[in-house]
Amino acid sequence: YFANAKIGGTSAIKIKVLQPFILYCTRFALSLHPKHKIQNKMAQEDVFKKIVSHCKEYGFVFPSSDIYDGLAAVYDYGQNGVELKNNIKQYWWQSMVLLHENIVGIDSAIFMHPTIWKASGHVDAFNDPLIDNRDSKKRYRADVLIEDQIAKYEEKIEKEVAKARKRFGDAFDEEKFRATNPRVIEHQQKRDALHERYTEAMNKMDLNELKQIILDEEIVCPISGTRNWTDVRQFNLMFKTEVGSTADGASTIYLRPETAQGIFVNYLNVQKTGRMKIPFGIAQIGKAFRNEIVARQFIFRMREFEQMEMQFFVKPGTEMDWFKTWKKTRLAWHEALGFGDECYRYHDHEKLAHYANAATDIEFKMPFGFKEVEGIHSRTNFDLSQHAKFSGRKIEYFDPEENRSYTPYVIETSIGVDRMFLSVMCHSYTEEKLENGETRVVLKLPAALAPVKLAIMPLVKKDGLPEKAHEIMNELKFHFNCKYEEKDSIGKRYRRMDAIGTPYCITIDHDTLNDNCVTLRNRDTMEQTRVAISDLRSLIEDKVSITSLLKKIQ
Repeated sequence: YFANAKIGGTSAIKIKVLQPFILYCTRFALSLHPKHKIQNKMAQEDVFKKIVSHCKEYGFVFPSSDIYDGLAAVYDYGQNGVELKNNIKQYWWQSMVLLHENIVGIDSAIFMHPTIWKASGHVDAFNDPLIDNRDSKKRYRADVLIEDQIAKYEEKIEKEVAKARKRFGDAFDEEKFRATNPRVIEHQQKRDALHERYTEAMNKMDLNELKQIILDEEIVCPISGTRNWTDVRQFNLMFKTEVGSTADGASTIYLRPETAQGIFVNYLNVQKTGRMKIPFGIAQIGKAFRNEIVARQFIFRMREFEQMEMQFFVKPGTEMDWFKTWKKTRLAWHEALGFGDECYRYHDHEKLAHYANAATDIEFKMPFGFKEVEGIHSRTNFDLSQHAKFSGRKIEYFDPEENRSYTPYVIETSIGVDRMFLSVMCHSYTEEKLENGETRVVLKLPAALAPVKLAIMPLVKKDGLPEKAHEIMNELKFHFNCKYEEKDSIGKRYRRMDAIGTPYCITIDHDTLNDNCVTLRNRDTMEQTRVAISDLRSLIEDKVSITSLLKKIQ
């Protein structure tokens, strides 16, 4: 307005001199406005939408039953997605059973005796506290709404600390600032009071108090923006089905909500047949099923999902030392992927499960905030003791060194394959501005996890170049996953390989027929070097093998 009008007789041309300053002041003022925070949140949501779209467009994840308009919270993995998913599982499996002589694997059945779930507590206690908003008709987990509110107070504190750190530089005393700054103290008091009240309500499972907290904190529905909430109620997450050839003879069983119980009921089988000595672990990868009412955020929370779990059996009294050890071990597994330490954090549970005496989550920084990808739990001897009680079998370990029998304690590490898949995709998705002004979308996947390790491209589809390319592929395909590409220009082929995260491409040109060399292109740097065909395997194999990751955590 000022830059394009006459004010007090002053010409608009003179006023335009002030335009850059006015524009700067306007942008600064807008950055302080609450709407700016909404815009930042929307930007993160836009990135996440792009990732979801990218997953479908490039064969990573499809909506299940897509031609029938899909099925909510159920997804299928495409040709590139299943390769990435299998590589994640292979990385986990080998890190457990290859790097630890005292850990073995099993594969238990999805259908299990129904009494198992009574013994484990799932029949009586596997519930979510749910609340509805009457205006939006949307359903939410009450505990998640409150935990998000706690996180908002923590974010406000961190923003104050970050501003002060930037203002004072090296002279900044963070501990003193947190203890003396009025705004930080106010936010911390609100956070602590809410945390204490929430923890007490969850431990008592006081549904009325959970609703009252939501009302007192003025938590609104993200859709309607209102606080018109229903009462909080419990909902059991297990799927039921029937086994039997006739209706009269059928018995009710459950689809397993976790893979852990398959390990516990096989404890005696594995320990005796494997002659295992305490401490030892049993690992398993398998499907689990939960009737999630609040399924959201793509594959982050689904009704059918896959788990990688390891139960580590230890002598009573040593469990907390092992708990700390496995916390460090599992975080190192994640950090070996090279995403940066700042992408991970520990989060201690506010409410312990009925079987645990300690629990910590490893959270990853998703586009929608820090979210759990793995849990480490000290499960005490609850599970083995319960199965001994309900089965009537003696489930103990005879310790020859102490000449006594006892029920082992258990340290559990449990990671969701699908959540791990999503965290890898979210961190790897990159939009880069190139020197020529173009933008490329590239998945900077860890090379060992990439679906395709090497793309083999003849420059043209004639003159013997395709034949030479196939010859190279037939030699290398036994060592790592290769893909042959000859359609479109070489530039478009590079872009396709960037989009699915292929770390290396080689181009076979006319000189290859004479010097037996190819052009090797690096995905991340786009650098191209001339290398001998005979050197390709040694140059690439070590960089793209799971072994390259395992060596970082050994």
